[in-house]
Amino acid sequence: MAFECRQDTEIGLKKCSKKCLDKPGKSEVVSNQVILVKNGKTESFGTEKQLSVLKSNSKIGLSFSEALPNQHWSFSDLPPALISEILNYLDPKGLGTVSCVNTSLYRLASEHRVWKDFYYERWGHPATAANLGPGCSDEKSWKKLFEEREFRSKTFMGRYSIDTLYGHTEAVRTAFVLVSKKLVFTSGYDQVVRMWDLEEGLAITSSQPLGCTIRAVAADTKLLVAGGTDGFIHGWKVEDGNPNLFDLRAPHNQNMEFRVWGHEGPITCLALDFGKMYSGSWDMTVRVWDRSSLKCLNILLHNDWVWSLVPHDTTIGSTAGSGVYIWDTASGNQLAVINSAHAGNTYALARSHTGKLLFTGGEDGSIHMFEVTRNVVKCNIRRIATWIPHTGSIYSLAFEFPWLVSASSDGKISLIDVRKLLKTSRISPTEKTSKGSYLDQKNVEPPQRMLHGFGCNLFSVGIGSDRIVCGGEDGIVRIWNFSQALEIEQRIQSLRGIRLENRMRRRKLQVEMSGKGGSQGEQCSAAAKKNQMNSDKNGWHNKRRVGGKLKV
Repeated sequence: MAFECRQDTEIGLKKCSKKCLDKPGKSEVVSNQVILVKNGKTESFGTEKQLSVLKSNSKIGLSFSEALPNQHWSFSDLPPALISEILNYLDPKGLGTVSCVNTSLYRLASEHRVWKDFYYERWGHPATAANLGPGCSDEKSWKKLFEEREFRSKTFMGRYSIDTLYGHTEAVRTAFVLVSKKLVFTSGYDQVVRMWDLEEGLAITSSQPLGCTIRAVAADTKLLVAGGTDGFIHGWKVEDGNPNLFDLRAPHNQNMEFRVWGHEGPITCLALDFGKMYSGSWDMTVRVWDRSSLKCLNILLHNDWVWSLVPHDTTIGSTAGSGVYIWDTASGNQLAVINSAHAGNTYALARSHTGKLLFTGGEDGSIHMFEVTRNVVKCNIRRIATWIPHTGSIYSLAFEFPWLVSASSDGKISLIDVRKLLKTSRISPTEKTSKGSYLDQKNVEPPQRMLHGFGCNLFSVGIGSDRIVCGGEDGIVRIWNFSQALEIEQRIQSLRGIRLENRMRRRKLQVEMSGKGGSQGEQCSAAAKKNQMNSDKNGWHNKRRVGGKLKV
């Protein structure tokens, strides 16, 4: 919604009519009449007309009687409810621009509740409570949280350090980052689930061997589950009073530990939400489980091995073979399908917090970004962008707005910023959904950054706040730490501010000196010219004298 202020439209009384028209009015108007001037045409409202307008405006909560004093009205004079509705249509950049107009709009834009919606739309509920002191309201705190998180997202283009975590004896197939508790869970061919500290980069604890390869791990603050190649799901429940949530080393306790069977093939992917648990397997099914009773609620049948899944609200996305599927978890109906999304298998899948963006990574080394829109009956999927950052298969994807991270068999990690593409995608809504593996090189976007130097396969990747976690074939868990990049960026910005201030001071002094010494400079230049002429004359006489002596 956009509002445009026209210079030729104003509301006022007869006394201020000279401010409304470029040409002074000749006719006299009764003082209790309201003048409406638009496009050079004048309309007057009498007392009866004003009463009817007042009655109609009172029904919708607008007070027109306040518009009668002799003054011009601005945007901030609108009713607060109407201003709030207008600000709801702005994005964060537009809202920040509005706050720079004047102090009143700054207060309105900074305290608006939409900042909380902006934060939830990008990152969900914050890991830390929004409490910035007793003097700050919730709206202000949400704005500060949004600004800090948005600024922190720039650190992935800065400097980093790498922490290497040793403990696994064989390849690491899965790595999961629990950002809210700053924990990392990894497992692989050695059949052991290990817990690490995300910030310190230290091992916390590990489980007993589970009896088979673990290809999937998922966790939240209440439950930790691991999927094995034997078709079972092994889980641990949270332990009260434990700062690390789960006690993996404790002997088997039926109240705190469980194992669920149901799949007839290896489990390749797991996911959790508030009330359900999801598992995908090479038996070409995705099973939906109840977290409390551990009973299977629904089975979603595919026509190939299931490689990855990601739930959102009442839908779940999955990949099987080269296809991508969207399902309704309650009814089990298929809402949308993308056939042959990649040339080969589609191994990786990720989704934004709102569920509108869907990312796929495949055997052909490419990444596709799709826009998902849901109606009552089905989902519409439209491809927005494509990247080809890798020369090998992409095994894992992780997304935290605005960064998409991928791990590949070529031993590289790519970082992709999707903010610019989200702006350009609104301009070209006619692009159709991709139905084949053909890629137009003109529409391929480059990644913003590549992390490389590892000659092994990278099977899993995770992202959380200012760190990236990855596990590969060499059995080493690596954590890329970008926390120092934030401090360096703040230092650079402060130095830029100091340099700009010093530059403005020098320019101001130069202007002042040029103004004061203008006449002195002219006198000096005239004297210099005069001295130069005298020196030329003297030099001519000297040359003539020297020439005469030489002739003699």
